[in-house]
Amino acid sequence: MLLGAHMSIAGGYHLAAEKGGALGCTAIQVFTKNERQWRAKPISDEEASRFKSAVTQQGIKVAFAHDTYLHNLASPNPELWRKSVDAFTEELGRCERLGLDYLVSHPGSPMTSGADAGIGRMREALGEILDRTKGYRSRILLETTAGQGATLGSRFDEMAKLVQGFDPIGVCFDTCHVFAAGYDLRTRPGYDGVMAEFDKHIGLDRLRAFHMNDSKKDLGCRVDRHEHIGRGFIGRDAFKFIMNDPRFAAVPKVLETPKENDMDPVNLAVLRTLATSSEKAGVR
Repeated sequence: MLLGAHMSIAGGYHLAAEKGGALGCTAIQVFTKNERQWRAKPISDEEASRFKSAVTQQGIKVAFAHDTYLHNLASPNPELWRKSVDAFTEELGRCERLGLDYLVSHPGSPMTSGADAGIGRMREALGEILDRTKGYRSRILLETTAGQGATLGSRFDEMAKLVQGFDPIGVCFDTCHVFAAGYDLRTRPGYDGVMAEFDKHIGLDRLRAFHMNDSKKDLGCRVDRHEHIGRGFIGRDAFKFIMNDPRFAAVPKVLETPKENDMDPVNLAVLRTLATSSEKAGVR
């Protein structure tokens, strides 16, 4: 079971791996830098080495990063678009230096220029980034979005247009975002239908990671507000379906639930219990 949480890099990258290991995580997500700033000091050889050693020692099988929230690869503003492309390329290089598997990114926003223009700008950006990072082990994952504002990637058919033809690029399936975008995972027929639609438009082979988050708001709200597992409008069943779906046994599942009150152990325990109880009951 590849299960874990987003871990802080405060005090050193290696501490994120150690914190994950202490919670029994086999997967972790980190930021490679301050997510609210463009610039960051280079990662030293010692920092990279300590992190890689800690990942191995803690039994973490998959480690990946989320990019800064400042990037907008779909921007109609030439200066912001160029700055975003260069910064994203640099950040993917930081992932490569740390030996991370993926860099997860929210698709950008075309602002008032429209979805078609935004998709074109995004594809242009991704093409350039892939050209500049040939040979990298670290891969890009575009994250499903809630549909707030003009942000791209809330509909599976739209996400398919972003990744089509870019074989190295996968998708991170955020449960809260998908639910907020109007995809109902709460029943077995609903869950099966959502995954069938994802497969039809994008392909389940491109689903490389899950963000496991309940939702503070109801179905189709288009609002990105994460909640603890089983305490929001999604409820526990959807997470039970994911945890016991054999198609996703090797896909990492990482919490991005609220960090208050030290809830990571609680949320991880809920997910582990859902998997264990379902296995005993013979639920697939």
